[in-house]
Amino acid sequence: MREFLIGLAIVVVLLIIAGIKIVPQSYMWVLEFLGKYHNTWDSGLHVMIPGLMRIAKKVSIKEQVADFPPQPVITKDNVTMQIDTVVYYRVVDPKLFTYGAENPILALGNLTATTLRNIVGELELDETLTSRDIINTKMQAILDEATDPWGIKVGRVELKNIIPPADIQNSMEKQMKAEREKRQTLLEAEAHKQASVTRAEGDKQALILKAEAERDAAIARATGKAESIRLVYEAEAAGIKALKDAKMDDAVMTLKKLDALKALGDGRATKIVVPTELASAASDITFKSEMLGLGEPINKDPKAQPAVKHEDDCCDEEERTAVTKALSQGQPANRPEGK
Repeated sequence: MREFLIGLAIVVVLLIIAGIKIVPQSYMWVLEFLGKYHNTWDSGLHVMIPGLMRIAKKVSIKEQVADFPPQPVITKDNVTMQIDTVVYYRVVDPKLFTYGAENPILALGNLTATTLRNIVGELELDETLTSRDIINTKMQAILDEATDPWGIKVGRVELKNIIPPADIQNSMEKQMKAEREKRQTLLEAEAHKQASVTRAEGDKQALILKAEAERDAAIARATGKAESIRLVYEAEAAGIKALKDAKMDDAVMTLKKLDALKALGDGRATKIVVPTELASAASDITFKSEMLGLGEPINKDPKAQPAVKHEDDCCDEEERTAVTKALSQGQPANRPEGK
């Protein structure tokens, strides 16, 4: 009896040890009791009754990737293409994932293929090649809603490859080559246009700068000439003002005029216009000089002999100086009697 109890205790201990289970992180286990769903174990330590309970399925709750093989898809313009898809999903309900479908991943693959055919069948070839984002978004929304009864959450769907037929690929390559040549021709034409415009703008700017330089030079020459004329007139005005401030009498002014007339006579001009007042002053001075005997008479005949100077007509130096002073002051020159 004692041995039986010891053996029973050992069996119970072994059963207990066998019933202790540890669920790893990122996993959930579906537990059945007598063939019926009993519980879902999360990560950690758990105890089960051996023989009465069993683990129906070990489910990973990490995000997983399902890469499905290429599927033949016909576009709206009757072009058959091979498209393979990649689906990113995660199990959010282990119970539904275990009991919702016999093979959830296979069901997801078939659902992806049919959904892809439905979406691409509404698009033409060019739209299919340029609308990947739209196709991905539509497929993700449809698959996520359709897999809710299976406990699967579809995160996103990506079209991995789109393989059109060989003849379509050749046509596309030729079209692409023609488009690139067209862009190259347009770029070359645009570059030539820009170069011509730039060259014309440069020539225009050069002409403008040349015209501005000539204008500035002309203005500078005119300004210099005007400045020189102004300085000459200022000098003349200063000279006249200085003469005026010196209070020069009419006799000195007359002599100045005669000096100017002499300077005119030394030039190369064939005709000299003598002002009336200068002619009168010169005649008056000549007459007075002859009367006083200050200058030699003008001989019209070159052969005529110079007049003999008589002693009676002569006057001494002191008398001549007095007469000249009187004439310069505008007073009558009275010679002493008897001379």
